[in-house]
Amino acid sequence: MNFELTDLSQLTQPPFDTIIDVRAPAEYAQDHIPGAISLPVLSDAERAEVGTLYTRIDRFQARKRGAALVARNAARHLETALRDKPGSWQPLVYCWRGGQRSGSFASILSQIGWRVAVLEGGYRSYRRQVVGTLHDRPLAHRLIVLDGNTGTAKTALLGRLAARGHQVLDLEGIANHRGSVFGDQGVQPSQKAFEGQLAMRLAACDPGRPVLTEAESSKIGQVQLPPSLWTAMVQAPRLRLTAPLAARAAYLVRAYADMTADPAALSGIVESLVPLQGAARVAHWQVLAKEGAFEPLAAELMAAHYDPRYTKSRGRHAAGIVTEVPLDNLDEVGLAEGADRIEAALKPLIRVD
Repeated sequence: MNFELTDLSQLTQPPFDTIIDVRAPAEYAQDHIPGAISLPVLSDAERAEVGTLYTRIDRFQARKRGAALVARNAARHLETALRDKPGSWQPLVYCWRGGQRSGSFASILSQIGWRVAVLEGGYRSYRRQVVGTLHDRPLAHRLIVLDGNTGTAKTALLGRLAARGHQVLDLEGIANHRGSVFGDQGVQPSQKAFEGQLAMRLAACDPGRPVLTEAESSKIGQVQLPPSLWTAMVQAPRLRLTAPLAARAAYLVRAYADMTADPAALSGIVESLVPLQGAARVAHWQVLAKEGAFEPLAAELMAAHYDPRYTKSRGRHAAGIVTEVPLDNLDEVGLAEGADRIEAALKPLIRVD
């Protein structure tokens, strides 16, 4: 049977046990439906081989070769990844556009006795829904943005608020980047994968309740915030978090423990600031880093580099500031108290329709 995707919310609690992406590994790596497993019916090389046969030699030969390869790969999946699936298992299968690859694999699974569905329109139907949510239409959700200078523990506080039942969109978590020159956390998702995860997180949120997110620039590492989301963030009400510089420095040293544990990486990033801060200041920062004076280093980086840039950027959103939320301390007790204060500041903003 075919499964028609008309809204991404259908995938947040799908009526299927497993979503299977049968496209080639390179296609899956670039982007896929979040949560889908990869069971390719053609490898990258096999897909290229069949495509060349189809376009340059003979379509019939291409289909015959493709069928043989699909059958061979399907047999391998049945003997490995699907070996222990019970008779009641219900998968959803998709390829690029809901064509021969997904249809062929679904036919084999159906013959075994599994109740299998094929995603109508394939990956492209899913991608159209993502683009519609984040590019083509105004965002359906009402955002409230936590603003604040570097080191005000915005991400940590969002996590605490999520644990208390608030709807939260963790942009840095989805982007796998902490949003600064020190923010690298490894491989980031592709732009399409980033957008897919954003759209699915939003689809799981109740549009009748606000969604809390963190103030960001339009780009986090190498990924760009899509236009509908960015517009909603610019227009959203903002709660500005404030904290003493010393408390922020102490928090950053804890939050960036991975960076302070890697002297070479830390030195390289600090050195990259020479064009912006000058050789003399950066040389002083390098001395602090080498001596392990991480809190003074963090304080100086914020005072000289980050805070002025935040102040300049914040001018574009000043009208959206609702209230300031002072944070006295950013240790565990202080974060709990900070979450309480944010909740108190949120109450006037949460409409009851």
